[in-house]
Amino acid sequence: MPDTTPPAGHTPAYGEVDLTTCDREPIHIPGAIQPHGVLLALDEDTRAVMVSANLADLVGVEPEDAIGRRFADLVGQELATAVDAGAETALLRDVVVDVRRHRSGDRLVVEIEPLSPVGETRQPYQSTRSAMTRLAQASSVVELASRLALEVRAVLGFDRVMVYRFDEEWNGEVIAEEKRDDLNSFLGLHYPATDIPAQARRLYTVNWTRLIADIDYRPVPLHPVFDADTQAPLDLSHATLRSVSPIHIEYLSHMGVTASMSVSLIVDGELWGLIACHHYSGAHRPSHEARSAAEFLGQVASQLAGGRERADNRERTLAAQTVLGRMITRTSANPESPLVSVMDDPELLSLVGATGAVLSYDGVLTVRGEVELDRDQLDAVAAALEDPNSYATATDRIGELVPSAAGIPSAAGVLRVGSAPDRWLLWLRPEQERVVDWGGDPTNKELAAAEGGHVRLSPRRSFEKWRQVVRGRSTPWAPWKLEVADALGKHLIGLLLSRSRDQIAMAESIQRSVVADQPPTYPGVELAARYQPASTFQLGGDWWDTFELPDGRIAFVVGDVAGHGVSAASAMTQVRTALRAYLFEGHDPATCLDRLDLLMAGLLDQRIATAVLAVLDPRTGRVEIASAGHPRPMLVTDQECVDLDVPVRPLLGVGAGAAETIELDLAPGAALLLYTDGLVERRDADLVERTERLCRLAAETYAGADLESWVDRLLELHDDGGGDDTTVFALRLR
Repeated sequence: MPDTTPPAGHTPAYGEVDLTTCDREPIHIPGAIQPHGVLLALDEDTRAVMVSANLADLVGVEPEDAIGRRFADLVGQELATAVDAGAETALLRDVVVDVRRHRSGDRLVVEIEPLSPVGETRQPYQSTRSAMTRLAQASSVVELASRLALEVRAVLGFDRVMVYRFDEEWNGEVIAEEKRDDLNSFLGLHYPATDIPAQARRLYTVNWTRLIADIDYRPVPLHPVFDADTQAPLDLSHATLRSVSPIHIEYLSHMGVTASMSVSLIVDGELWGLIACHHYSGAHRPSHEARSAAEFLGQVASQLAGGRERADNRERTLAAQTVLGRMITRTSANPESPLVSVMDDPELLSLVGATGAVLSYDGVLTVRGEVELDRDQLDAVAAALEDPNSYATATDRIGELVPSAAGIPSAAGVLRVGSAPDRWLLWLRPEQERVVDWGGDPTNKELAAAEGGHVRLSPRRSFEKWRQVVRGRSTPWAPWKLEVADALGKHLIGLLLSRSRDQIAMAESIQRSVVADQPPTYPGVELAARYQPASTFQLGGDWWDTFELPDGRIAFVVGDVAGHGVSAASAMTQVRTALRAYLFEGHDPATCLDRLDLLMAGLLDQRIATAVLAVLDPRTGRVEIASAGHPRPMLVTDQECVDLDVPVRPLLGVGAGAAETIELDLAPGAALLLYTDGLVERRDADLVERTERLCRLAAETYAGADLESWVDRLLELHDDGGGDDTTVFALRLR
């Protein structure tokens, strides 16, 4: 049989790779596999449409003769039956083999490897339960990574095992390592994002493990290279035998690596890091069972790392919300101007971990803490961070956005809140000089590209520690810092509404910042929300809110603070902020409303409100609902509208009573309708009759209706508004 092995650096389907194609290298369709196994792609009739060129080595059939033959005829009925049953180990005639199967488009891909003894006696897959227990006992992410490196090396037997974590720019850091005693340590080294291009990171997300048993392997092409039906190469994203990029092979060779394996660490659907395994003493092919055990440990560690980070984030968020609550209480009670009050507050800087703050209001600047930027620089920074789609914005490298502000140590990071070009609050953070130890010069590729001409890509050859001092950046702004800054800014808007002469303009501003025009989107959930103001007021106390909770559930709230104008809007902002905090603390809907009642009774004197709160688990359709003095929600299907019998506790703000939470299952296609009393309540009109009219209209117009158009139709009941504003909110599962 002629030698059809592709030369080094060659991808059968796409040819030579150089500097101009590196980022677009089609590594998911290399047209070849590694030689320690064979691959067959089958059609719906289990006939071979593509096979690896080494098929005869294991199966005994030449690739040209295999095309069009049934799988069972090629490998024997015993193996075919085992593959169909999902077995991972089977007999290929008299040889024990590992088998894996997956779908690639319309093709069933079967991979077959001879059984490997490497790793069989180290730690069988069944014994990973004890390893999982040891991982779960880690008290921090770094300790978890250290234990993970130890466990995976025990399973796979590689000379070095590292746990590698990505930052927000996809640079990686080795945060844990287990190795042979004679090897230099890579612990603490950083590696640039260019070492792992975007298409490789995508594959790491869809396929948890990758093995290169011998970096000196000769790629085995597929026969044919292109599928006869689709005229396209076979997508090998999920294949364990997939031939890897020659650039990556060269990269490993420069490190002295002879075999490697990696296991993905995926948190909340995104690539968080890698378990990187290196061998230096020849080929190394751990058994299928050992690889499966390592993959399982990676999945367990991913869940544990995600849980630990979410728990840490919740603790920090709750701590920030506590500080925010104290500031809101002080500024609300202070008879001084809210602007003076907040800028004099003792926790203004510690709220977001800043060292300076600047407030601009109608051309007047108020400065607190360490601020070295001049007026022109401050205006330029505020303009650079202004975003019409986001009330709170931030950067940890302001010098890249505003060159005139570069090099000022006290203002490397800036957080901005504000809804107008001349009304904003900036928090400033100083430069945080960092010393970063890289595994080699991270600028190597850029230097190579700068040489010009048609230069074949040569990965970094030196992996000696290369030290860089990073300047011009502050510590990053954590998401919860933006959230509390956003809440404080909107609280200030509410207070200003009640105390300023341009109340109407400010009321419109708070309405835009608190009550969005459109709800966010969530997978598998349809939402429609409408707010219609009263005829005689720009803004009332109505509001709606929706956001995702840390456990994946989604909260939906419709509320109504008694009154109109700026005082109601100010109270609405505080109520909304407090309710979000209670939900993030993990309380059920009834407890959240009871706590909100006590808060309003203690801090919002003579202010009452109603609210209905629903928490949906989109994975199961289970909904928890509680109500405080609010119109009962409706459940609407193609056949009927049902007024839900939700127990109603007294109004919020009276300081008495207890809410109850009910549960129901929301079927796909059914809608949950929440609304405020402005939709049905009128003077000299029967409330029951108008509520029944709403229910009839909802049922009559629902079947086959677009959710937003349906909500608009229901708003026809608003008529002239009856002197009250109205909110309508609907949700349904797809």
